[in-house]
Amino acid sequence: MSASGGTKAIIAALVANLGIAVTKFVAFLLTASSSMLAESIHSVADSGNQALLLLGGRRARREATPQHPFGYGRERYLYAFVVSIVLFSVGGLFALYEGYHKLSHPTPITAWHWVPVVVLVAAIGMESFSFRTAIVESNAVRGKASWGEFLRRSKAPELPVVLMEDFAALVGLVLALLGVGLTLLTGDGMWDGIGTVSIGVLLVAVAVFLAVETKSLLIGEAAGSDAVAAIERAIESTPGVDGLIHMRTLHLGPEELLVAAKIAVPAAATAADIATAIDAAEERIRAVEPIARVIYLEPDLRRAPAGVPEA
Repeated sequence: MSASGGTKAIIAALVANLGIAVTKFVAFLLTASSSMLAESIHSVADSGNQALLLLGGRRARREATPQHPFGYGRERYLYAFVVSIVLFSVGGLFALYEGYHKLSHPTPITAWHWVPVVVLVAAIGMESFSFRTAIVESNAVRGKASWGEFLRRSKAPELPVVLMEDFAALVGLVLALLGVGLTLLTGDGMWDGIGTVSIGVLLVAVAVFLAVETKSLLIGEAAGSDAVAAIERAIESTPGVDGLIHMRTLHLGPEELLVAAKIAVPAAATAADIATAIDAAEERIRAVEPIARVIYLEPDLRRAPAGVPEA
């Protein structure tokens, strides 16, 4: 994922959510609708989340230090994980609490009946703009992967996070519109509470999904299967290398990959021959996978498994 594409989607979501949060909160003050309050807090949480993603991207660009020799690229994963926690606690749990309170003491919307409907329709329009921007930026990088594969396998967290947040926001707005609309039609505040609880369940589910996916990135994920295969071919096709014994890859950040491999070299090779082969292999690796910034290649002799005579 290009950093500029992710940043564009984040900024679009931030601008949309700030505007939406203000209009929702004004509607809540006028109508005392719990769905509007839940959606107000949801938009505030989303705005804070986008600010966290921008901060994480900025901090990840810091230069490596002796204490952090591989740099700070994985801070982007850390801030994405924090986003999932904020969405779960500030968005989901608050909506569930507010919905429970509303179901326990249902009250109809008695003033400014038209305000929440107008606000929610306008919010759907603004959120749709943000969601469309995230889709366009994601389509530019997801290639032939399905949306499910993109969300689960992307090494850059920003676009999947924004996509899921925008999706949850749009569905949440529809749920809020249904809750408010049915409350206005029936005069029964129970529908407002049901809409609020539904929003809470949705946000908790999305937060759990994001937490699971970003936790995997935070722990450390290998390169994708296509990248691994390309690197293996690059090593094995290098003159002076008899083959690949084993290899490990690890993402130090979305655009930074560590490659560590043990390569087989001829028994008669001199130190100069081995050094030349290693340099050539590193050059080939970077040609097929430009984000392979850190490469460690250990030369060794290929040995037959225990109990199997050498050929």
